[in-house]
Amino acid sequence: MVDLLPAQSQGWQKVESIALEHFNRAGLQEIRTPIVEQTELFSRGIGENTDVVGKEMYNFNDRGGRSCTLRPEGTASVARSIVQHSLLNNGPQRLWYRGPMFRYERPQAGRQRQFHQIGVEFVGLASVMSEAEVISIAWEFLKDVGLNDLTLEINSLGSNEDRNAFKEELKNWLNQRFELLDEDSQKRINVNPLRILDSKNNSTKKLLCEAPSINDFLSNESKTRFDYLQELLENIKIPYKINNNLVRGLDYYSHTAFEITSDNLGSQSTVCGGGRYDGLISELGGPQAPSIGWAIGMERLIILAGEKILQRKSPDVYVIHRGEKAEQLALKITCQLRSANLIIELDYSGASFSKQFKRADRSRAKWAMVIGEDEAAKDQLLIKKLRDNQKDDESKEYIFSRGDLDQLIKKLID
Repeated sequence: MVDLLPAQSQGWQKVESIALEHFNRAGLQEIRTPIVEQTELFSRGIGENTDVVGKEMYNFNDRGGRSCTLRPEGTASVARSIVQHSLLNNGPQRLWYRGPMFRYERPQAGRQRQFHQIGVEFVGLASVMSEAEVISIAWEFLKDVGLNDLTLEINSLGSNEDRNAFKEELKNWLNQRFELLDEDSQKRINVNPLRILDSKNNSTKKLLCEAPSINDFLSNESKTRFDYLQELLENIKIPYKINNNLVRGLDYYSHTAFEITSDNLGSQSTVCGGGRYDGLISELGGPQAPSIGWAIGMERLIILAGEKILQRKSPDVYVIHRGEKAEQLALKITCQLRSANLIIELDYSGASFSKQFKRADRSRAKWAMVIGEDEAAKDQLLIKKLRDNQKDDESKEYIFSRGDLDQLIKKLID
């Protein structure tokens, strides 16, 4: 678990603001759920045989003897909240969330034991169009952050009947080749055989090239549904490739599963992952509510966005001052300019003007505002252009009366 330092926080805020713009344009509403939930929520919702529940959750008993868990993902908590508060009585829910998640796993690039996700959930929507829209929201958001080397991978897990038939066939096929599998895959055969399809072991991956394909077990209805999703993606010009081994790691998925990946993250290449989970709401005691969603790991996204997203935004004005009256005027004008949505950095050093000017230059501010004893006595403000395209024949210094605040703001914005 790591600290998020001020130099990094600004990049996170920028990414989150881009996400919020996309979510607002899509008519989504934010939901915030507790970090701590009852353990039963995840064992029922995610599945007791998943790696997340079996190996990675942070569990503890509270003072009332109840088994509690730091949430390892967001979807189950959102589903629980929807059921608890009967939100579906108001119709389908189009929601988004963000916040820290916790998994005890080996730390790696872009994934710590406390990590952060931002996600979208469409609950109560059965149409294939909702799947295409959910994918398009993620795709356009990632493009807007500046990611251009992404791949969308899609697969159909079919209905519960399709998947169960495939699971039995795959289990038999794997048991016949038991000795050729890696140790982790051997342990999964009778517990969660679908997860073997997502193995990162090279020898197992090579062996799986000849394994049965879930595509051969899809019903006509499931095939028609998946074909239509492809048609919709092509219509909105989102490129994709079909990955028959894409199953995702949680038991609640059905029909469409998808991932958006990048080659710049090593073996842990997934930036965004999601899929349809038609049975989760009813499993938690709610009505039958077909649903689809996705989650993006913020740490991985920030790595991919690179240094550009982490660059500190430069001030519009750096305020330089010396003397008691100048100090009071500097603070007052700083507050007024900030109220006009300008970014103002106020010097506190009390150093010489030359040293304060050096700090102003290092701040990358566009303007320096100078308030000395003379300016304070005359109730004036001197502003000096520090950078940007300034014609050689134009003055780089301007004097304003403090009463001409509107004209001063107009000049600073120009």
